[in-house]
Parts: sequence; structure tokens; C-alpha cells
Amino acid sequence: MDTILVDLDGTLTDPAAGIIAAVRHALTTLGQVPPAPEELRWVIGPPLRHSFPRLLGDGCDVEAAVAAYREHYGAGGLFDAAVYDGIFDALAVLRARPARLLVCTAKPQHFATRVLDHFDLSARFDGIYGPDLEGRLDDKGDLIAHMIDVEGFDPAHAVMIGDRGSDVTAARRHGIPTVGVLWGYGSREELQEAGAAVLCASPAELPEIVGSLQ
Repeated sequence: MDTILVDLDGTLTDPAAGIIAAVRHALTTLGQVPPAPEELRWVIGPPLRHSFPRLLGDGCDVEAAVAAYREHYGAGGLFDAAVYDGIFDALAVLRARPARLLVCTAKPQHFATRVLDHFDLSARFDGIYGPDLEGRLDDKGDLIAHMIDVEGFDPAHAVMIGDRGSDVTAARRHGIPTVGVLWGYGSREELQEAGAAVLCASPAELPEIVGSLQ
């Protein structure tokens, strides 16, 4: 296994406070009464342009909602997060394999880079990939195809690490197995139904589990 794709939100960091506050700000800006924070945990992971129609209904002004979200999130909400305990140690062991580590996130690359820089994570990766602000590569399967093209890695020698079923299905499209992590926002059932190769209960277990997929 020489290439490891790693999701960001719910895998490297717990971004709930910042993301949920920004979603609630966007809904309020558009004149809606936002759900309680605990009812919005499902928005962590999918692209915003997929989530806002579920919140606002068909025919809503998705771009206005995204703009309002980014106004709040970009002003500081993106840093209202925390790196999961054990992630730094797990990344150090994975890099020593040796293996290329690439961030593969549904968060726009512009914001992902800022988050990773802020939490001293950027230098631990060989590349950071996410969609652009206009939504190109919002589909994570398309994003992985782009990464394969740019980085030139063989999917047969790659693994995905992520916390949501969308990570699993995107990777499976390219024949890449996924380690489904259980400390994020996807349930055990969601990950299993999507076809995760194996589940991982803690960051400390990641290196051994990734190694078992070889």
C-alpha cells in the first residue's frame, strides 16, 4: 500500500461546532428557523450544495445559502474544530511505511488548506485535494479520479480512510478499499452498508489496520 487517501472532517478533525454554527447562520440569513445543533450533525461530510436543498426544499437558492455559510465559516468558524486524539501519532507511523499521504476531502480545497495549516497538519501530507469553490469535483468519486490523474498512483495499491459512506462509495468506484473510522459522523451501519473493507475504532489502530489490507 503506497498511497493513502485521508478524509478531513470527521476523520482528522472534529469540525462540528464550526460547521453547524455556519449552517445555522446561513439558514437564519435566508429567513429560516434553524434546527437545533444536535439535529444537524448529518451535514458534516456531504458537500454543502447537497445539504442545503434538504434543509431548504427544492427550488431554494442554494448559492445564496452557500455564500451565507462561507461568510460565517470563513470568518473564523473553520477553526472552531479540534484534531482527534491520536491522529498525529497515527500519521507519523503511516508516513514511515513509507507511503504517500493525500488529503481527499469534500471541503473546498481553499478552506481545507487553511484548516490543515492552522492545526499543523499540512506538512504531514504530500498533497491536499478538494473541490473548488464553484463546486467542481464536489463528487468525491470525481475528485479521486482527478487525484489519480495528477498523482499517477495505482488504485490497486491505495487505501481510503474516511468516516462516511460517501467516502466508501467514492473509493469503491476506483477499486480502492476503505478503512471506515468510527470516531467520526458516519455510523457503523452506514459504513458497512456502503461496503467498507474494515472498520477502525481509534486512531491508534489505524496503522495496523491499513497494513492488514496489503
